[in-house]
Amino acid sequence: MANDASAAFDTLSPAVSKGSLADPFTPPADSSLWRKNFLLGAATASYQIEGAVDEDGRLPSIWDTFSATPGKVLAGDTGAVACDHYHRWEADIDMLASLGLEGYRLSIAWPRVMDAAGRPNRKGLDFYKRLLNRLKEKGITSFVTLYHWDLPQHLEDRGGWLNRDTAYRFADYTDLMSRELAGTVDAWATLNEPWCSAYLGYGNGHHAPGLANDRFATQAMHHLLLAHGLAIPVLRGNDPASQKGIVANIGRGTANSDSAADQRAAHLFEVQHNAWILDPLLKGEYPLDLFELWPGTEPLVLDGDMQTIAAPLDFLGINYYFRMNVASDGAHGFRDVPLEGVERTQMGWEVYPDGLRDLLTGFKKTYRNLPPIYITENGMASDDKVIDGHVDDAQRISFLKRHLAAVDQAIKAGVDVRGYFLWSLMDNFEWAFGYERRFGVVHVDYSTQKRTVKRSAELVAKFLKERKARV
Repeated sequence: MANDASAAFDTLSPAVSKGSLADPFTPPADSSLWRKNFLLGAATASYQIEGAVDEDGRLPSIWDTFSATPGKVLAGDTGAVACDHYHRWEADIDMLASLGLEGYRLSIAWPRVMDAAGRPNRKGLDFYKRLLNRLKEKGITSFVTLYHWDLPQHLEDRGGWLNRDTAYRFADYTDLMSRELAGTVDAWATLNEPWCSAYLGYGNGHHAPGLANDRFATQAMHHLLLAHGLAIPVLRGNDPASQKGIVANIGRGTANSDSAADQRAAHLFEVQHNAWILDPLLKGEYPLDLFELWPGTEPLVLDGDMQTIAAPLDFLGINYYFRMNVASDGAHGFRDVPLEGVERTQMGWEVYPDGLRDLLTGFKKTYRNLPPIYITENGMASDDKVIDGHVDDAQRISFLKRHLAAVDQAIKAGVDVRGYFLWSLMDNFEWAFGYERRFGVVHVDYSTQKRTVKRSAELVAKFLKERKARV
């Protein structure tokens, strides 16, 4: 398999490999991306790529249950096979290395490494040990996310993130993983996008476990953040040499008009999408404006919780995809007002690179203790097809170049951004959208599991090779 993956990289588009094509990706000479210490990598998540959901002692997760429920996922797709990464991981890591990518962000499947009594599952642990050791052999920096949404179903059966006890079970899981994997992980992220887990999972039901209640969302968020806060000192004790952080998705909200009501609506959008997570982490308090949006939904907070949540971070992971243009809903909040004539992705999301720059520079002003930042996800979905052995994903190339330029602008404005991870390394199970939406820089034929490197990945590889040659 490793030879096949390497061969996939070796068959670059002729114009790219010969250098005769003007490179639409390479940043200008004064870009911060040329710094040798600016990490450029790619990201994945366990349920989206691994498959093998019934193998080697893995327990069911909430996404196994949710995706098997009729009507929850587009076309009835599930992650049962996904990209079959559990069996093809060696070839996938070889492919990652062949592209010259310097970092890999992956997540651990909680249901794969522990049984329902909290005892270690050695086969699951060995899978991640082999994978992380292979990354070290390749010289690839590892960013490991402990929770990327695949909660063990047995914990959901006891209330999931609505149950405070789940935060303590997460600390136990963190303790096991950081003891077993100490020395093999460069950076730990406790949670991926708690906004999605809390709001999409418990607030509107779009994601697993599929509950829909605003009060559920705020309580689930509190327990997620508490889990994060409990995990940080565990990580520091068990694996002191690694970095410790969390990953938050952020959204840019802009007002549909200059009216005070619409301006307020845009502010509330960003409170809900950004401050709801960042204020507890960096200020030790929830934004009061949040409960203007959702009156009467304040979570139950016990003494000491906010201090636990606000544990100092070594880094903050930021995931950014789009902005939303909003207007007042005439009541407590905002409503989406889609703009016409703007560029959109296969997801229907507006392409708005300036939003990433604006949010980063805004965070620097708002949070005096803002830690170093890694862009842990940024990318787009497009309806990519393999034609004559190649995938020409021109929109993605343009998207990546413009968003990396926005990151460069933020760095030049004084924001400490230290790296950027493409989402995603390869096409995969896109949650409620199944396999229709393709975010990868590597195309996956789900019927054969053949990987085909897209032109975007070719050009990123070309840039990294040029950068390496300069230093």
